[in-house]
Amino acid sequence: MHLEKAVEEMKLVFKSISYGIEHTTRVLSNAEFILNGESITGTTWEIVSLAAVLHDIGAIEAQKKHGSMEGHFQEIEGPPIAQSILERIGVPAATANRVCYIVGNHHTPAKIDGIDFQIIWEADYLEYLQFGEKEKGLDTLRQKIAENFKTITGRNLAYERLGISAMIFTGC
Repeated sequence: MHLEKAVEEMKLVFKSISYGIEHTTRVLSNAEFILNGESITGTTWEIVSLAAVLHDIGAIEAQKKHGSMEGHFQEIEGPPIAQSILERIGVPAATANRVCYIVGNHHTPAKIDGIDFQIIWEADYLEYLQFGEKEKGLDTLRQKIAENFKTITGRNLAYERLGISAMIFTGC
């Protein structure tokens, strides 16, 4: 129920830029795929899903205030907007606080401090790799995947989406 309401709120924020909705939907789909593959449920599932929906929620405000949608500015502007949405839709405070931490740091891999944040990083980074790095060559892609994907499901998904099918990992 919270997720559906968060999606509605996100669509209102991004109503003027369909790319924001499309990107967020892809990140949510990636996150849910990883959650399923890693057998994660409960509160962690809710945190990851909500963070996926709200991870870029500060982009428009960042553009207005800073003239840029760069990650640093999204991290500044996103948490207050996310907090407001989460309160409005009735998300418990502890869950909302964790979601806001992830939203406020989602472009800073050094701040990853749990599986929930790692999954958001992977789900979002996969979109970056697919649309921003694919042409850089196999060795570069393999290195980026090795450095950024810590879950088995996320790593396998990255290899599959980027057409590097020979590098499937089983965790051994």
